Amino acid sequence: MSPSKGVLFYGPPGCGKTLLAKAIANECQANFISVKGPELLTMWFGESEANVREIFDKARQSAPCVLFFDELDSIATQRGSSVGDAGGAADRVLNQLLTEMDGMSAKKTVFIIGATNRPDIIDPALLRPGRLDQLIYIPLPDEESRYQIFKACMRKSPVSKEVDLGALAKYTKGFSGADITEICQRACKYAIRENIEKDIEQEKKRRESPGAMDEDNEEDVAEIKAAHFEESMKFARRSVSDADIRKYQAFAQTLQQSRGFGSDFRFPEAGGSDPFATSAAGAEEDDLYS
Repeated sequence: MSPSKGVLFYGPPGCGKTLLAKAIANECQANFISVKGPELLTMWFGESEANVREIFDKARQSAPCVLFFDELDSIATQRGSSVGDAGGAADRVLNQLLTEMDGMSAKKTVFIIGATNRPDIIDPALLRPGRLDQLIYIPLPDEESRYQIFKACMRKSPVSKEVDLGALAKYTKGFSGADITEICQRACKYAIRENIEKDIEQEKKRRESPGAMDEDNEEDVAEIKAAHFEESMKFARRSVSDADIRKYQAFAQTLQQSRGFGSDFRFPEAGGSDPFATSAAGAEEDDLYS
């Protein structure tokens, strides 16, 4: 039984789809090749398809390997839907991509991961069984995940004990990982700015009275305080709206219905009637050649 060739990560932007793909490669101790979809497209005829072939050849040579396609929707839109596409370049790239995936044998141990923010425009041929047949929704982080993101962002920074990361995680409901990272970066900037201003003030005092500053040469380590986070939260904003979340939920529901998930199938019990078998009498009546 050959394993699945790949999966498709879809969900709001900034939720860690790329980071999750890197973590999978690291956990599997496999090489990781990341490709941005638009990087494969060029203006020269036939060169875009050659780029796709080159990427897959490199992945085969690096096996075991995780081949990650970011922004997959830029090269895998539904064929025939590209308006103003000169010479059908996008369709040819997609055809080459499908050909390479079908020619990927299980012995090469190359696993393909695609990531997109627009799963609704992906060509259905790419999502059929045997290709990217597993679709995984990467949602916005919950409260515990947001707390871990805050901890990871501030891991290498001096944070004051008065900062309650749990309160920040509770307040930032609906924020993506990228939004939380921006909050932490802005708080760091405020702390650095305050420390620079303090150094400038001390330098002025040292010039005015050199003898008085020699007694106290110990400098306090600059910390990121609660006031810095409070100032940063004034400019915090969500990059994913509630309407966007509803679109992803509607797509997941449509996908479930189209693939027939949840059908109630049971094997017939021993000695019971076979629901798939037709009666012999009915077969004889319908026999046109008797």
